[in-house]
Amino acid sequence: MTRKFFPIIALAIFISLFSFACRDRSNNSNFTIAIDGKFSTLDPIGSTTVTANDERIRTLMYNSLVKKNEQFDYVGELASEIIDNEGGSVITFVLQDNVKFHDGKPLTSADVKYTLDKLFESNGAKASAFYDTVNGGKQPHIVGVETPDALTVNIRIARPALKNQLLANLVPVAIVPENSEVGTQASLTKPPLGTGPYKFGNFDTVQNVVNLTAFPEYWEGAPNIQNVQVKALPDASALQAELKSGAVDLAPGVINLAPDTFQSLSQDQNLKVEEFKGSNIQYLGFNTESPPLNNVKVRQAIAYAVNRERIINDLLLGQAEVAHSILPEEAWAFNAGKKYPYDLNQAKQLLDEAGFRDTNGDGKREMPTISFKISSGNQAVSQYAQMIQSQMSEVGIPVEIESLEFQTMLSQLQKGQYQMTTGRWVGGNQDPIFLRDLFASSEIPNEKRASRNRSRYSNPQVDQLIEQAINAPNRDQAREYYSKAQEIISSEVPMLPLWYPSNMVVANKRVGNIQMNASGDWGFVRNLTVSN
Repeated sequence: MTRKFFPIIALAIFISLFSFACRDRSNNSNFTIAIDGKFSTLDPIGSTTVTANDERIRTLMYNSLVKKNEQFDYVGELASEIIDNEGGSVITFVLQDNVKFHDGKPLTSADVKYTLDKLFESNGAKASAFYDTVNGGKQPHIVGVETPDALTVNIRIARPALKNQLLANLVPVAIVPENSEVGTQASLTKPPLGTGPYKFGNFDTVQNVVNLTAFPEYWEGAPNIQNVQVKALPDASALQAELKSGAVDLAPGVINLAPDTFQSLSQDQNLKVEEFKGSNIQYLGFNTESPPLNNVKVRQAIAYAVNRERIINDLLLGQAEVAHSILPEEAWAFNAGKKYPYDLNQAKQLLDEAGFRDTNGDGKREMPTISFKISSGNQAVSQYAQMIQSQMSEVGIPVEIESLEFQTMLSQLQKGQYQMTTGRWVGGNQDPIFLRDLFASSEIPNEKRASRNRSRYSNPQVDQLIEQAINAPNRDQAREYYSKAQEIISSEVPMLPLWYPSNMVVANKRVGNIQMNASGDWGFVRNLTVSN
């Protein structure tokens, strides 16, 4: 009789233990966050290429002197006060006095100076933002860093008008302790210590997994969840499977899941999907040096041919808002400029004027096929790229979609080896200075420098207006110059704003206090809770 019931009893014990293990895994012991693309480095200072995913992980491990608030204005983070001195030529940062690095060392002004010194030595992507290019040479924005006491940092700038630009450029610069190791190779084994809510555990570069541990002495309060694993799952099917199996607890702001997948996941009894307003920009990018896209009328025709409202309603299922500018509407310098409502007749007329006619009435035009490069493994991008391809064919523009691995595509974009692409800018588009990054002639990439003006757009009038805006003595004048620049840019369409995607978050139902801001950053992770 004992033998007869032993297998049943054993099975019951196994199920009980398995259920307990699952509950324990979800409750603080091994909380897994999925990221929808690979991250290349944990080096917050010297990396030559910085991705949105790198920056999301940075916010867990580090703090900066400055951050953006909900209105996209710059306020102190590690700085408790930001003060103008000497007529605005010196910006004084008074540090928070209760901040420690992960090794217990208190934050001092010497750490800030060391960080900036190493930043400029690195000549990395973040360092380049602190220089102007004048007659082929680099002119630094910062001409001196002084530390009069342990909690005061004076940053001397070349001219007072650079203050807002300085604050913007300091946002992604993580403060590291004096004499710590920095650099890409150091970040693989022993990355710089930070002051953020989570301490580094280990980085599996093969599996692209980072393990972090809560920092109990974090100056804004210890995180609720003890152990966090950040795992790269760029393949949409794999991400969906791991969410359903419970192997992933949270997928914040993912873009590689199709909109109908979010609806499907919301029906799972163990999952929930939350939607937050987004300010990041999804765009269609053109290489303005590549025929036929070097013709402004062709770019305008494409803008009229793309039915963004239909894509948002039918394909994105309402999970976005139409964008008419690179900047979010809440930004202080926002100006939509020229708008492009869906208008097939206008698109066809512009193509005729550009010399690409439908000569035999079959709907096809005598023009070369446009290559449309997209990142592979992203189901959502693949779907809307195909719809854009179809919409362009309605006005006779032939398009061929080419899917590439992300790093390969990024390298080709930086070298100008493309005609048309689509992508998303995360965070940077909230400040109008981003207009210079994207559209100034000085920011066109070359063999040695991977800048952001991948459209290779050049207009001397736009260059002048942006520089006038940057150097304007007040916001009112700066807004006037930025507004004029946006009108020209929108008319010449080096990049077509598509929509502001909603920030979609998929999570286990036990995860609480999810509050993602419009930027889509991960600052909210510290306050997450997990119920039993």
